[in-house]
Amino acid sequence: MGNPKAFLTTPRKEAGYRPVLERIADFGEVEQTLNSEDRMLQASRCMDCGVPFCHWGCPVGNIMPEWQDALYKGKWQEAYNILNRTMNFPEFTGRVCPALCEKSCVLKIDEKPVTIRENEAAVAEKAFNEGYVVPRIPRKRTGKTVAVIGSGPAGLAAADMLNQKGHTVTVFEKDETSGGLLRFGIPDFKLNKTVIDRRLKVLTAEGVEFKNGITAGKDIKTKQILNGYDAVCIAVGAGQPRDLPVEGRQLKGIYFALEFLQQQNRVIAGAPVAPDQRISAEGKHVVVIGGGDTGSDCVGTSVRHKAALVTQIEILDKPPTDFNESTPWPLWPNVLRTSSSHLEGCERRWGLATKRFIGNASGHVTGVEVVHVEWTKSPEGRIVMKETNKAEILKADLVLLSMGFVHPVHEGFLDELAVKYDNRGNVASVKPYATSVNKVFTAGDATTGASLVVRAIDSGRKAAKVIDEYLKD
Repeated sequence: MGNPKAFLTTPRKEAGYRPVLERIADFGEVEQTLNSEDRMLQASRCMDCGVPFCHWGCPVGNIMPEWQDALYKGKWQEAYNILNRTMNFPEFTGRVCPALCEKSCVLKIDEKPVTIRENEAAVAEKAFNEGYVVPRIPRKRTGKTVAVIGSGPAGLAAADMLNQKGHTVTVFEKDETSGGLLRFGIPDFKLNKTVIDRRLKVLTAEGVEFKNGITAGKDIKTKQILNGYDAVCIAVGAGQPRDLPVEGRQLKGIYFALEFLQQQNRVIAGAPVAPDQRISAEGKHVVVIGGGDTGSDCVGTSVRHKAALVTQIEILDKPPTDFNESTPWPLWPNVLRTSSSHLEGCERRWGLATKRFIGNASGHVTGVEVVHVEWTKSPEGRIVMKETNKAEILKADLVLLSMGFVHPVHEGFLDELAVKYDNRGNVASVKPYATSVNKVFTAGDATTGASLVVRAIDSGRKAAKVIDEYLKD
């Protein structure tokens, strides 16, 4: 710990966002960066606690105090090396992680935690810019082969770890480019896709083979995969969106959030989209149903499309602004979160349940009828929802359903494998990361349900360890 008093003398300083009027005119990353001196000062605020709750709060167990200290001392390469022991892709999590570590930082008790996430992103960028990130080619190959199905964060982490163990890894991706959720689910204004491309270039140089545009079970038969590889890792994510089967759902102008976000990412990448297939929010009243991060991404994208008005609705009550006694430190706080997209112009409303969609004579949506709801506790202590008599109609030319995902897509590969599912429809782990089918393993959202990028990476790392042990037997 280089400066034991820094947390007392150096205030928390965030890089902040680009000016609103500037950033809504493009899809460039909204976050700014601090200079190296300020970043090192921010790292000095780490107290090297006797019990590092940040380490406890991080799904991958990043060793915060050690690499914060190295960063403070200007040892950027050492900081990256320490970080890289537990985190395969700090350039991803440094941008899109909600920073569970910061919420459990001891300084969070005073609402001024160390800027761990921003520090992580800075270390990762310095590592790439200064050439610290170089291909680590395994010295010896085991002769064992692994097929990883899906190239999202879990699949990439599993592929990276298995490749470093000397196994020959092939990653199959149904989309035209690798990256999964990182590529097509997260907007460019949060994660520029060149950040993914440079990591894929490193992984390829290290020996990982990527086969894009290939759907397992369709373009390559399920039996081919089972017979052609010594182990298979399912990392297809939770791709089945939660629908809203109410009256009027069939109307035009109602889309799942990822349909909207994926198309926009493809447009930015230069992919052609027919005019009649383009999902545009320009000049429209947009209603986003769902108050989570994906809904927020829909808000930011709609604003950049120059929507007339964006309204985001949530069925739950508005959470407390600063502190929630039900989730005290060091737990993840259930409080109101305001994203950069919300700051760009959006009406947010809570306690509204969707009753039906209203359309015009041509079959296009024109409104959403909602009813106000109240949440109370039953005598047994359960939280129950009660509809009130207060209803209203929100004008809507475009509706985006952002209510999460229920489980991975079963049809095709998973059903053909005949893997067991759990009671939520996720791929069941009969043993840690092992499915009911011999030599087939699972990682990420496909087995846990939709979660965070950092948790997917952690799952991919742990699945790789289990697969490696299986291949050694």
